[in-house]
Amino acid sequence: MSSATESAGADAPVTDPHASIYDHGFVRVAAVTLPVALADPATNAERHLEQLRDLHEQQVGLAVFPELSLTGYSLEDLVLQEPLLDAAEQAVATLVEASRELLPIIVVGAPLRARDRSRIFNCAVVIHRGEILGISPKQNLPTYREFYERRWFAPGDDAADVLVRIDGDEHLLTPHAIITVDDVPGLKLYVEICEDMWVPVPPSAEAALAGATVVANLSGSPITVGRAEERKLLARSASARCQAAYVYAAAGEGESTTDLAWDGQTFVYECGNLLGESERFPQGPRATIVDVDLDRVVAERRRQSTFDDNRRTHADALAKFEGWHEAHLFGPFEDDEPPTPHPATGPLRRPLHRFPFVPDDPARLAQDSFEAFSIQVAGLVRRLKAIGGDKPGGTRPVIGVSGGLDSTHALIVCARAMDLLGRDRSEILAYTMPGFATTEHTRSNAELLSEAIGASFETIDIRPASTQMLSDMGHPAGSGEEVYDVTFENVQAGMRYDYLFRLANHHGGIVVGTGDLSELALGWCTYGVGDQMSHYGVNAGVPKTLIQHLIRWVIAEGLFDEATGHLLQAVLDTEISPELIPTKQGEKAQSTEDSIGPYALHDFTLYHQLRRGYGPAKIAYLAHQAWGDLEAGEWPAGYADGDKRAYTRAEIKHWLTVFTRRFFSNQFKRSAAPNAPKVLAGGSLSPRGDWRMPSDATSKAWIAELEAEVPRD
Repeated sequence: MSSATESAGADAPVTDPHASIYDHGFVRVAAVTLPVALADPATNAERHLEQLRDLHEQQVGLAVFPELSLTGYSLEDLVLQEPLLDAAEQAVATLVEASRELLPIIVVGAPLRARDRSRIFNCAVVIHRGEILGISPKQNLPTYREFYERRWFAPGDDAADVLVRIDGDEHLLTPHAIITVDDVPGLKLYVEICEDMWVPVPPSAEAALAGATVVANLSGSPITVGRAEERKLLARSASARCQAAYVYAAAGEGESTTDLAWDGQTFVYECGNLLGESERFPQGPRATIVDVDLDRVVAERRRQSTFDDNRRTHADALAKFEGWHEAHLFGPFEDDEPPTPHPATGPLRRPLHRFPFVPDDPARLAQDSFEAFSIQVAGLVRRLKAIGGDKPGGTRPVIGVSGGLDSTHALIVCARAMDLLGRDRSEILAYTMPGFATTEHTRSNAELLSEAIGASFETIDIRPASTQMLSDMGHPAGSGEEVYDVTFENVQAGMRYDYLFRLANHHGGIVVGTGDLSELALGWCTYGVGDQMSHYGVNAGVPKTLIQHLIRWVIAEGLFDEATGHLLQAVLDTEISPELIPTKQGEKAQSTEDSIGPYALHDFTLYHQLRRGYGPAKIAYLAHQAWGDLEAGEWPAGYADGDKRAYTRAEIKHWLTVFTRRFFSNQFKRSAAPNAPKVLAGGSLSPRGDWRMPSDATSKAWIAELEAEVPRD
């Protein structure tokens, strides 16, 4: 959820631990395009400073401008003229001096002469707090079609020892410099220029292997039909392959239109995800300002072991990156200065989804729903084929249906699988097994839906057998006392699956598991002969917050007739409940979310812990950004207004604590999880897949971080 914020100024002190993005592994970056005064570096320097003062107030840590932004890209032979080159040097010097009072690390473009004055380089100059941190020359100079850069510039790939002049001082060119910002952990900046992105092996690819996490590209790319998408394709793929952030700023208004045109495109990608972009062909300056998650970049590289394997393969080529430049974004800049607190930054500026497993975009949600449902169906089809279920009369799916979300979805997966196998749906054996708290509403939903699907349906009342077991155990409920403890609940849950497994034996079938990913994370299932176990699980890779959208997609796609669609909607409208504890007239029925907390928050935590590897302090910060304001950001398509709500930091901390304790204490259930297909890139909890941990590990360190670093108000 990207939003503009009221700024307290870059130097405002921080007292709230959630006030600054810089305390949570982020850096605010800006990709800026602005009208260029062609061949007028002094005017361009002032225009840069106007933007930089505003970016300073917005607590931007890195500001990237277009290629040759201090002179203009489309100068052609004018770039060889001494007055222009003198003025460009002076413009750089002006920015260096002004940068002493500015927060951002500044990356600008300028033509610079070698000390011997026989060569000119197309350079990106990196400036911060009165110093030049590096000067990156363009390494790949296009001289094809409309480009003619070798007429004016020398390539910079072998210019590491070349000195250039700026305002009377000499500086080394740094084509292989990675700037490490020590007080922003994970920020390692590399700069390339325009064409460098378009070659088969971009300089940034090697730089990423050498440790760069953020790549800036200063571009003078002119626009033709389709080129904007090509730029985004290249930047997106670079950020995905390199597990990096890619900050791109192109030239726009003011460039010469003698033979070309310019669109001023800016955007930022992070690990293949678009964080933000500005309008194209703007009148006046524009900036894409977003917060890059450096923790994510580092975690993805750590998790993807082939990244480091690739580094070892190219170790010889990476030796040139050994000379790293160091900087501090916030200081101290003098040895006797005290540490500088991070500034208050306001809300995060990046897409931040309340439901990370559920896309906000309706088209993307529909596509994901199609793929998720198809994966579930394909998994069950393959399993049935492998055990003689590929022909009529073969192995049958046996499923317990309760009228709730999970069993309903598993049932329609079974129906679709039978269709693809060419078998009649009547070979699905569906059972509803009412217990002591089953309502007529859910029992009726189960029966009507099973019949509408065309499954063979039976009712088995588990109350007599459960009462007998409770009595045999000496449990008070066996003699009619109202003692509704965990034993009372699990006797019912276990009885249902005891029947299902024996029914599968009796009828030559397999028990199709209905439990979902969220329940596995929380351990909200009965171990052994209970809903933790099955012969094959179809929902174990799907979180609770997505299942309702999959059912909505099935309705919208018309995979079943209209009457069945109405029944599926009735299930969607029913509150989630295990229906194991009886309620009296006027009492609120047992609610799963009253017991273990809102699935919306738990799935948010699950995604960021499982897929991103974040600890509870960062998850709490992200959750507050996503859920703290009811009106901020987008809600998924079809999400009812009455279900929308916000959560306070106290609520977030409470339920995050519940999740953490339950996640650790219930690993033993996941260690024995039956087979089920992985559905989402967000991960699975199979011990044979994305998640492996000892069943007796302690959550002590995670709880300690929660208590120490997460505020309650």
